[in-house]
Amino acid sequence: MNNVDYPYLRELKNAVVSVINDLVTDQRVHKHCVTLQKLGFDVLLVGRRQKKSGTPDPRSYRLHRMNLIFQKGPLFYLSFNFRLFLFLLFSRTDLLVSNDLDTLAANYLVSVVKKKPLVYDTHELFTEVPELQNSPVKKAIWSKLEKSLLPRLKSVFTVNNSIANWYRKKYGIAISVVRNIPSGSALPLLKDRVSLGLPTDKKIIIFQGAGINVDRGGEELVQSMRYTKDILLLIVGSGDVIPQLKITAGRSEFSDKIRFIEKLPYPEMMQYTRNADLGLSLDKASNMNYRYSLPNKVFDYIHAGIPILASRLPEIESLINTYAVGDFIDSHEPVVIAEKINELFGNPNRLATFKKNCRLAAIELTWEKEEKELIRVYEKFN
Repeated sequence: MNNVDYPYLRELKNAVVSVINDLVTDQRVHKHCVTLQKLGFDVLLVGRRQKKSGTPDPRSYRLHRMNLIFQKGPLFYLSFNFRLFLFLLFSRTDLLVSNDLDTLAANYLVSVVKKKPLVYDTHELFTEVPELQNSPVKKAIWSKLEKSLLPRLKSVFTVNNSIANWYRKKYGIAISVVRNIPSGSALPLLKDRVSLGLPTDKKIIIFQGAGINVDRGGEELVQSMRYTKDILLLIVGSGDVIPQLKITAGRSEFSDKIRFIEKLPYPEMMQYTRNADLGLSLDKASNMNYRYSLPNKVFDYIHAGIPILASRLPEIESLINTYAVGDFIDSHEPVVIAEKINELFGNPNRLATFKKNCRLAAIELTWEKEEKELIRVYEKFN
């Protein structure tokens, strides 16, 4: 791939990609930036620095993190977009890439003022996230912003077909799908359980993610461990329900059954994933955003070669059934979750088949294949 293949890209030298996170763990945005580099762009990724932010892994593109006084609430969003607007306004850029609705206002205004193309990537149904469902005023503000800006955009993509169809129906816009699939390149050399401090005499199940929040099944999963034996649950990542899970896990009946690991850079997290025997994705259909989600962890489990146990949500169920890489829970009752976990570990031949199918699926499901649609989006800039 070079600029000779896409001659219109010769004039697009600088791309500024905006996110509202701290640039440490967002693999989708990282892969997007690398794809832009392959197309000949000098890429700058802009985000923010948080109080507990770690140091991002070395990247082949430039990074900039803004320090903000406010860390949450309306003043945070206002100050972030004001700072982002000024930063983009005075930056050399031929292309603007906005990730999610909370960066779109600043990007759109700059694209109009500087007459530069704008690509928008919505990672979820932003106005349907659970944080907004009990706050009608906040939801109304974000919905009005989305309704005002999305129909004006020419280049939009999202993470799966269900979300794309929702946006098409609501706003009548063209929207492309680029799923957040890991790269097909080799994972780092595998660390064994001993080097990671994990037991060698237990089955290990893993529940990972940067958004382990309410209604994502963590509460019931922790409770289910009282009905299991010789199984260790690893909860790897961050989220607003983690403190509550730690309190529950601290009870005596869960002794040595649950271990928490803080949010890690992706390569380090995947070492734990690859040492697990089963990966879990237990989101509830309690809101539209969760119902139509296709969590990154599902693809991570496939690439780690471990079977999946999931709740029956449309996108997840379709993926698991297509590639025969796992099974489903019938309800979120803790005893039901435990029964399914015990059932799977009691059938090693079935698990072996799922593992084999994961390896086959990982060959087909790669970012290198998925990014072709991303490249097609940029063909509009001719």
